[in-house]
Amino acid sequence: MLFKAVGDSRPYPDHGTSQRDWARVPPRQVRLDQLITTKRTLDLAALLAEDSTFFGDLFAHVVEWQGELYLEDGLHRALRAALQQRTVLHARVLPLEG
Repeated sequence: MLFKAVGDSRPYPDHGTSQRDWARVPPRQVRLDQLITTKRTLDLAALLAEDSTFFGDLFAHVVEWQGELYLEDGLHRALRAALQQRTVLHARVLPLEG
């Protein structure tokens, strides 16, 4: 199993976190099999692009809500890690109350 579940939306409330705020969250390792995706589809060009992180964050964005980890941004990074047979992903994890 690659992910814990595949979702198609964000079940948690809007957190209003800016890119600057995300940059302040220290990255940590997260197991791929603990993540629930918030997107069902992936742009194949984003997965295969060598410079996919050139204009964005180097780390995936994960929201922790009600004991679950939701992959909000970085699906292409998670799939790339899985294709490289890695079981963990470095991500910024934002805890939400709820």
